[in-house]
Amino acid sequence: MDGLLQAILLGIIEGLTEFLPISSTGHLLIAQIWLDRRSDLFNIAIQCGAILAVTLVYRERLWTLATRWHRDPEIRDLLGKIVAAFGITAVLGLLAKRLGVALPETVAPVAWALIIGGFVIFAVEAWLKRQPVRSQIGWGVAFAVGIAQVIAGVFPGTSRSAAAIFAALLFGLTDRRRAAEFAFIVGIPTMFAATGYELLQTLTDPVARIREPWRDLVVAFAVSAAVGFAAVKWLLRYIAEHSFVPFAYYRILLGAVLLTIGG
Repeated sequence: MDGLLQAILLGIIEGLTEFLPISSTGHLLIAQIWLDRRSDLFNIAIQCGAILAVTLVYRERLWTLATRWHRDPEIRDLLGKIVAAFGITAVLGLLAKRLGVALPETVAPVAWALIIGGFVIFAVEAWLKRQPVRSQIGWGVAFAVGIAQVIAGVFPGTSRSAAAIFAALLFGLTDRRRAAEFAFIVGIPTMFAATGYELLQTLTDPVARIREPWRDLVVAFAVSAAVGFAAVKWLLRYIAEHSFVPFAYYRILLGAVLLTIGG
């Protein structure tokens, strides 16, 4: 398959799966069994494309945070918690990367992360049924979301969005839609920073700079953003009235498929 067509397909897969709690890594791993292996910059950049979609979805919310934080104590408090969650992710994530603390993005670790994550969803959903709906974002939620994003980076297949959303739910933010919103907004600076880091690494490496298929990267970025926008809008409507349980079944099935392929 032509490289550009592969890039478009990978952009579609990333846009569809980045925000659903089903692991974009797992799906890209399946796709790359038949497609060419891509660079770390490419894989992170298409995630950044999906994050651009979140920026568009929450553009009014983000504008409010940017322009009213100095006048509104509640907005300032929320912004502080977003910054805290991002700060934890940035510091611990960079430390983990420097130390090489991460499982390989190979079939078995990703498959088991998918399966274990599926059972975690079942457990959290069973627990949520006994909890009142709480929409207040506490500091515990901010710290939990920050740490959860690092865990997702260390264990490919966990799903960054799933880890962040369920961390928020477990630490007191039992409103699913509100938990998803906070997790997605925290993901914006996280993924932009990760893309910037990888871009700098590539640009300062003459060999990597020449080898990187920039056209494919830009096209995949744009496709991921467009598809991701539709996926986020759908997910927010879905979780307003439904649980995450169907995604748990899907994760377990996908993990089993990966183990079968890998075996």
